[in-house]
Amino acid sequence: MDDIIQVDQVSMVFRMDASRPVGLKDWVMNLATGKRDIREFQALKDISFTVRRGEVVGIIGRNGSGKSTLLKIISGIYKPTGGSVTLGGNVVPMLELGSGFDSELTGRENIFLNGAILGYTKEYLERKQQDIIDFSELGDFINMPIKTYSSGMMMRLAFSIATVVNPEILIVDEILSVGDEFFQKKSFARMQELMSGGTTVLFVSHSLPQIQEMCSRVIWLEDGHIRMNGETDTVCAQYTAQ
Repeated sequence: MDDIIQVDQVSMVFRMDASRPVGLKDWVMNLATGKRDIREFQALKDISFTVRRGEVVGIIGRNGSGKSTLLKIISGIYKPTGGSVTLGGNVVPMLELGSGFDSELTGRENIFLNGAILGYTKEYLERKQQDIIDFSELGDFINMPIKTYSSGMMMRLAFSIATVVNPEILIVDEILSVGDEFFQKKSFARMQELMSGGTTVLFVSHSLPQIQEMCSRVIWLEDGHIRMNGETDTVCAQYTAQ
């Protein structure tokens, strides 16, 4: 199998203004003098790995280890401060619940809005909208503004739109843990279907049982660098033993 994702020496540095005036006088003085305390936080440090076409790779690590930042770079949301990412297929990211939705629009209207963001044409979405609605199980709520939706309902709609076709690369960050147990099982079954059809998956989860069930390989991030990259059970065993 050929490589569909190539991550080469990727680093990410965030610059933050730590100069926080405690009062009006401090604020005026900082403004007048141009005094600012700029601090840097390195979220990722020289990350390199490849993913083969059709592979399902889990990414684990504690909060703040760089998992979400890495997925946003691969998805094209962030531009790395160093290194490069090369992709051999279209990417469908499922990263933040509700991203790409307009809360004032109905679920049906958001199918077309979110679908357009993902690169689907209006004509294609018109053909597929009933499949999306049926899979989401939203019923009459599809004609309600999504500001009335629960987090689980939003996840169901987002997942249904994202997986209406077989994306070449699917990137999932935690959101499958949202919602009722029945829909979680249904979502995993859909992901299994995509995986059997050749979709490449990058999957972030704090649930090691989910990782072990779905992934053939795991990348363990720690403090912005790769601590371990290898076979799922081996990496998970080392991770839990720390």
